[in-house]
Amino acid sequence: MTARPVPEPVDGGAGLKLDDYLPYRLSVASNAVSRLIARAYEDRFGLTVPQWRLICVLAEDGAMSQSAIVGRTGMDKVTVSRAAQGLAKRRLVERSENDRDGRSHVVALSAEGRRLHGEIAPLALAYEAALISGLAPQEVALLKRLLLRLQGAAGVLAGEGGGGLR
Repeated sequence: MTARPVPEPVDGGAGLKLDDYLPYRLSVASNAVSRLIARAYEDRFGLTVPQWRLICVLAEDGAMSQSAIVGRTGMDKVTVSRAAQGLAKRRLVERSENDRDGRSHVVALSAEGRRLHGEIAPLALAYEAALISGLAPQEVALLKRLLLRLQGAAGVLAGEGGGGLR
């Protein structure tokens, strides 16, 4: 087992200002965006953010096991399982036994799930456009690259190699 790298303390924490602390800023921004999106998906479509994320992954990647969804989305197993069960009850996904592993399920979008994805995707893109409207296209591209790099660095520090997500 490889030991995780542990950063050296910088100055005993005396210079820590919460509003300038990048992990805090990322969390606050992420929570604000998630709340905005969650309200829209819940109010209009009765979906939670994990359910919408699962629908998007299946629309993009096709049928996959729940463990593959965990790896693709960064959501934990319980969240993925609950999202899949809720979507199955609404007949938005179909769950079947995984031939490779009898203990897990393969999840696929149903025809109704594909229809709903087609209805919501333009709204999701409109929210994204509104959120980034004050940024230049090169700033958006840079932000995405930097977020991927931060995600990778976090994965390395957590002992996960490259972070595991695309």
